[in-house]
Amino acid sequence: MSMSTTTPAQPDTAPALLVTPVPVASTPPATLSAPAAPVAPRRSRPPQRDGKVTGQPAFVLHSYPHKETSLIVDVFTRDYGRIALVAKGAKRPHSQLRGVLQTFQPLQAGWTGKSELRILTGAEWVGGMLPLEKTALLCGFYLNELLVKLLARDDAHPVLFDHYVATLNQLAHNEPAPIVLRKFERALLKETGVAADLTRCTGTRQAVETGQVYVVDPERGPRPARASDAWPKITGKTLLDMESEDYGDAATQAQSKLLMRFLLAHQLGGATLNTRQILIDLMQL
Repeated sequence: MSMSTTTPAQPDTAPALLVTPVPVASTPPATLSAPAAPVAPRRSRPPQRDGKVTGQPAFVLHSYPHKETSLIVDVFTRDYGRIALVAKGAKRPHSQLRGVLQTFQPLQAGWTGKSELRILTGAEWVGGMLPLEKTALLCGFYLNELLVKLLARDDAHPVLFDHYVATLNQLAHNEPAPIVLRKFERALLKETGVAADLTRCTGTRQAVETGQVYVVDPERGPRPARASDAWPKITGKTLLDMESEDYGDAATQAQSKLLMRFLLAHQLGGATLNTRQILIDLMQL
């Protein structure tokens, strides 16, 4: 699913970039920030020199035209989170970047600048991953759309980055898409600090029981269901299965689909996921 926004054409005389190998940056130690409860850790970044970064593991989430020959590329990086880069000359016929800046392909990227829109200085295809095809490809675009709409810019999530890589590999190897997607959706909410503990009732902190029925408050967590509740009613077993990433039971798969759709809709604030609707129509995921 390509998301594109065309800006008025302007001349762009910058030369094409050279694509050169760069070393992989190491993962920094974690620090803490204070987002809304439950609190998610905020990771520190590797030191920069004059705003220049090299060798950063990255994936293209989407891109759109910028001026006559360039692109603005939305990338998910391991140590800097989601950032926007201007790829100067990337649309030129002989640009080395044309074949490099592709979705679902691991890259090492470099850039310069400290503003919200930085300048791409180099990108190298790392390889080592199978391409996504057919339904897996559509699922990959769904992951990218979730990241674009739910991740704030410049907020590092190295654990989520690693989970994204693992999820792409699982999809490429034809693992069951509904289970793979549920795990990623849950990881995304956890890493952004908006996923409650599904093993405890909110308020009372009593343990969730497998035989009881609950609803999950998007802001607080599970509580016993009431007859008047319009939210999805979920068994305690499903909640415990989700917390332990055990999706082997058919009822757990069905209920977790409804629950994650509900929780994601709340976090999206009414925004539509185009790829999600297509997946629902095609696969009932």
